[in-house]
Amino acid sequence: MKTKKLAAVLLAGAMLFSLSACGNKGNGGNSSENTKVEENAGETDKKVAEIKAKIQELSTNENKIFEAHKDLWDKLFALADKEDKGSALIDDGTPYTEYLTKLIDKNAGEFTEEEVKILKGDVDKIKAEDAEIEKLQKELEGLEKEKLPTGSDETFPEFTGKDLDGNDVDSSIFSKNAVTVMNFWFNGCAPCVAELKDLDKLNEDLKAKGGQVIGVNTETLDGNEEGIGGAKEIIDAKGIKYQNIYFDSGSEAGKLALGITGFPTTILINREGKIVGDPLLGGIDKKQNYDSLMKQIDEIIAADKK
Repeated sequence: MKTKKLAAVLLAGAMLFSLSACGNKGNGGNSSENTKVEENAGETDKKVAEIKAKIQELSTNENKIFEAHKDLWDKLFALADKEDKGSALIDDGTPYTEYLTKLIDKNAGEFTEEEVKILKGDVDKIKAEDAEIEKLQKELEGLEKEKLPTGSDETFPEFTGKDLDGNDVDSSIFSKNAVTVMNFWFNGCAPCVAELKDLDKLNEDLKAKGGQVIGVNTETLDGNEEGIGGAKEIIDAKGIKYQNIYFDSGSEAGKLALGITGFPTTILINREGKIVGDPLLGGIDKKQNYDSLMKQIDEIIAADKK
C-alpha cells in the first residue's frame, strides 16, 4: 500500500498508516501492461488483490477516525515539538499509536477531560484497525513469497542499465562479490525508506566480507527522470552511499521488478548471478528480518570461500 512519510503527514495534520510492507508500485509508463497482468492473474493474484483491498479499506477507516475529530487532532499536532515532527518516527520503529498516546499525555493540559477521552478513544479504535491490518499483512506476505523467485538456482536475468548517477552497469556487477543484496523499493513506500540507513550500514559491513547492497527503485526504470529525481532526494537526505541502479522495464530483469507486488523485497544473488535462498518481504530494520537475511548471507559467503 502506498503511504506518505509520517513526518509530512504530521505537518499536514492528517494520518496515514505505514505498514511493514507496501503494495505494488511500478513504472508509471507501464500501467496498461500491469493491468493486463492483473486481469490474467491466477487465484493467488486474486487473493492478493482481495487482501490489499481490505487493507486499503481499513487504512481509509483510520483516516476517517482522524477526520471525525479533525479539529482536536490538528490542535494536538500543532502542539507537537519540532523534534516530534521528524522522520525519527519512522526510523526508530516506534508504533505510531504509541507515539500518539504519548503526545496526548504530554499535552493533556491543553484539552478538557472530555477531549482527552475522545482522542484516546480514537487511538483505541486505530489500534483495533491496526491489529486486523497486521493479521492481513502476514497473510499477504505469505502469498507474496509464493510469487517471488526463490533459491532454486534460478539465474537473475541478464541486464544492461545505469546507476542513478548515469554510470553504465550490467549483470557482471554480481561477479565482483560473493553475495549481492538486491533491494527493490519505491519512493512512496515508507517501510522502504525507513530501512535505507540499515541497508547502507549493511553495505559497509559486507564490504570486508565480499558483499554488496544494490538498490532497484521501480520508479526509476527506463531512466524515468521524475522517479530518479525523487529517489536521489531521498537517498541524499538519508546519506545513503550504496549503489542504486535501473534497467529497461521491458527487459526480463524489468519484468521481474515489475512483477513484485510487495515492498520492500530483498533477494540474494551469488557470484554466479544465481538467486539463493528465500526472498525477504519487509524491511531489515526489523530484527527478525535482519537476522533471517544475515543467516542466508553468511551461508552464501561461506559457500563462496569453498
